[in-house]
Amino acid sequence: MSIPKYTAYNGYQVPQLGLGTYKLKGQSGVQAIKAALEMGYSYIDTAYNYENEATVGEAIRQSGVNRQDLQVASKLPGRYHAYNDALVTIEESLLRANLDYYDLYLIHWPNPKEDKYVEAWQALIEAKKRGYVKEIGVSNFLPHHIDRLVAETGVKPVVNQVELHPLFDQADQRAYDDQNGIITQSWSPLGRANEKGQENVMELPGVLEVAEKHGKSAGQVVLRWHLQLGAMPIPKSSKANRLQENFDVFDFELDEDDMAKISQYSREDGRLSDQNPDEYQEF
Repeated sequence: MSIPKYTAYNGYQVPQLGLGTYKLKGQSGVQAIKAALEMGYSYIDTAYNYENEATVGEAIRQSGVNRQDLQVASKLPGRYHAYNDALVTIEESLLRANLDYYDLYLIHWPNPKEDKYVEAWQALIEAKKRGYVKEIGVSNFLPHHIDRLVAETGVKPVVNQVELHPLFDQADQRAYDDQNGIITQSWSPLGRANEKGQENVMELPGVLEVAEKHGKSAGQVVLRWHLQLGAMPIPKSSKANRLQENFDVFDFELDEDDMAKISQYSREDGRLSDQNPDEYQEF
């Protein structure tokens, strides 16, 4: 099945649904990612700090899928924002995965207290010139962080990956990204139902009502909600049946009432772990 695509301000395209790989490691991780690739997933999201870039690379090799038919993204950790450190880290990312290039490379968090994210961005610009990466983007950047990148370098990110789910719909951030031709990606698109103490998005009454109406699972209608918001969800699963379920979200549509029933749960303090990019430090 051909997945519809989103297009960034410069014409760069990504599929509307990708595969998250956080915590997919080792041989079990290889098998899960390989299964996803065989189902038709073509966008894989990893990060230096996930410690599984090698797992991703091995899954690609075992799958037999043509590398040119895939988009692979990784992310720069906060401890390597210094210009030279960032370039070496990107080289190391490629060596870990045994890939010749990444399709996308993102700054994982701005880490504003260190205030080196512009320097890191300059390194990503250089990495693109060197052919290490096809395109560059950011993760967890607020509008004022992106404004500063553009003011100081003249280069906009093609994507901004942010926490986005029914408890935190990121309306203002999505509007900013849309206005600037930046594709919004959703991490934790289904919330964190498996983590102790976290509110379960999959059990929200409005979500269950919409799921029953369409004969779909709660996860499927939430992923469909992301798509109709214009965001790119990157759900993760290690189970083949769930991977397939997450992939099967292009054969139905939600109406305005459905969207409202899911969006009603969004709140200003909806971040699941209080990871405010103006304060949170990731190394």
